[in-house]
Amino acid sequence: MIPAYSTGSTTCAAVLLIAGSLAASLPASAASPEEAGLKIAKEAYDRDKGFGNFTANQTMVLRNKRGQESRRQLRIKVLEVEGTGNKSLFVFDRPRNVKGTAFLIHSHREKADDQWLYLPALKRVKRISSSNRSGSFMGSEFSYEDLGAQEVEKYSYKFLRDEACGKRKCSVVEQVPTAKRSGYRRQLVWRDKEDFRLWKVAYYDRKNAHLKTLTLSKYKLYLERFWRANEMAMVNHLTGKSTVMMWSGYKFGSKISESEFTRTGLKRVR
Repeated sequence: MIPAYSTGSTTCAAVLLIAGSLAASLPASAASPEEAGLKIAKEAYDRDKGFGNFTANQTMVLRNKRGQESRRQLRIKVLEVEGTGNKSLFVFDRPRNVKGTAFLIHSHREKADDQWLYLPALKRVKRISSSNRSGSFMGSEFSYEDLGAQEVEKYSYKFLRDEACGKRKCSVVEQVPTAKRSGYRRQLVWRDKEDFRLWKVAYYDRKNAHLKTLTLSKYKLYLERFWRANEMAMVNHLTGKSTVMMWSGYKFGSKISESEFTRTGLKRVR
């Protein structure tokens, strides 16, 4: 930061130095931090297109601030839909009290996602309204909003800086949700400059307090093109609680019917 009281040639030199450093770190063809941030987001999105579909297993580990744990087992299916958002299905298998619970997402590029939760005890499909998407997903530190596909059009962007993240060099981009009912004021996103993999997200609530941090690790490459993180850890800085999602058993090109990704299909989940 340049002190407000700096004057004369010292200020000019400092401004030129900072401007030169920023220009050197901006992605090629980006004329401004906003264009640079958008360029990075688009590149990351484009690199993950074309997977078709995949299935995976997930173990969700919930920890309270005293370190006590509870675990849940899920199956996940994701269907890529060209021209709009993907469709995702989460099905809980364990423990017994949540077995058969299913969560369906129809992502959209420019409007709010459609989300439904099937509760087997009630044999009822519940629609998750936009005003409730900042709420906890099944008691975890992930919100319903966090689980939606990160479509490029749902944010505005600003490139902030390049910095080391572990052994890699990452671009740090601020993204601001365009949805008026988002639970977040802004997010800081770290992506490596080589493969555009996501390594960390810092979430700031509507009051601009640092609410949560998501850290991704144990990446594996599938089909020689698609990177997937096998571990995602979300820490809530206000409550001390955390949730770790551990992924396994990825299978691409599975036999998936689009009828599985419907409200009616939720009631037939096994």
